[in-house]
Amino acid sequence: MSAPTRTATGVSGRRPLRAGPVSAVWRPRGAALVLVAAAVLVLVGAISIGRGDYPISVGDVLRVLAGGGSRGETFVVTQLRLPRVLCGALVGAALGVAGAITQGVARNPLTSPDVLGVTDGAAVAALAVLVLGGTGGSAVGILVALGLPLAALVGGLLAATLVVVLAYRQGLDAFRFILVGLGISVALVSVTSWLLVLANIQQAGLAMVWLRGSLNARGWEHVVPVAVVLAVAVPIAVALAFRLDALDLGDDTARGLGVRVDRSRVLLLGLAVVLAASATAAAGPIRFVALVVPQVSLRLAGGSRPPLVASAVVGALLVVGGDLVARTVLGGEVPVGVVTVVLGAPYLLYLLVRRTRKDSA
Repeated sequence: MSAPTRTATGVSGRRPLRAGPVSAVWRPRGAALVLVAAAVLVLVGAISIGRGDYPISVGDVLRVLAGGGSRGETFVVTQLRLPRVLCGALVGAALGVAGAITQGVARNPLTSPDVLGVTDGAAVAALAVLVLGGTGGSAVGILVALGLPLAALVGGLLAATLVVVLAYRQGLDAFRFILVGLGISVALVSVTSWLLVLANIQQAGLAMVWLRGSLNARGWEHVVPVAVVLAVAVPIAVALAFRLDALDLGDDTARGLGVRVDRSRVLLLGLAVVLAASATAAAGPIRFVALVVPQVSLRLAGGSRPPLVASAVVGALLVVGGDLVARTVLGGEVPVGVVTVVLGAPYLLYLLVRRTRKDSA
């Protein structure tokens, strides 16, 4: 691929935008990806909403969403089916942005909240609520009082904090951060297995469905918290995109540009943790979305690091589309996490092989 050529206004394919003290870069290829993915997301979402015991055509679904349709169709769409699709879209968007931030900070395509303990920390806290209930100690009692979504959020935040504390040695080295995260993640998986051993059959059944990442029975009470987190965290992440670009050039260059490297890493990773933990709290641990989506978006949109907005839209499309496949092709209420694992595991192997060949070349 040839290097981008410079023009009088900047780099070809990247047009600078300025509005007073605020400046940004317009990337037509990335914008086109966002628009196309958003259009496909609306179509797939409408198809998913129309599926069920009371089938509704795509046109009628869109009509209801625009404010028309009969009273029965409006009830089915807005109260029974729309929350599930919106929850899947918001969860996918949160995981996509979290993965893009994590990979941008670590400068490693194999990094994601899944391998840094965030997802497993949220899973352990949620399982403690499901399995132990009020029979545990005071710590479990606090988690039960918070409820499953908030408990999962707290668990993810605590796991990420532990990783940062253990990895920090006169600075936050990306490689050490990944290794510590992997170690914490493995330890938390063992705790998850222990909790499943303690559970009775009914509790274990509920826990296994939740651990696979499921959008079944999602309601507006699951949609609102993720929407609030996205509304706050995504604009902050976009505003901090300059720091991600600077970190992508290396620590010394970033410091030369006036970026406080360690503080920026902690702030950006904090955003990623909140996004990933809130997504896990809403739908359970949906694996590989945060790993695959940023790299797919990067290859489609171009650039030197995973794009944030494109990763959000592509992540939403992957989860909503995966849930549709799980319900139609696989049949029954198969957790969407099963589909994302089937898609993500081969891609992880591809990244590992590609990385190994690149290092040996």
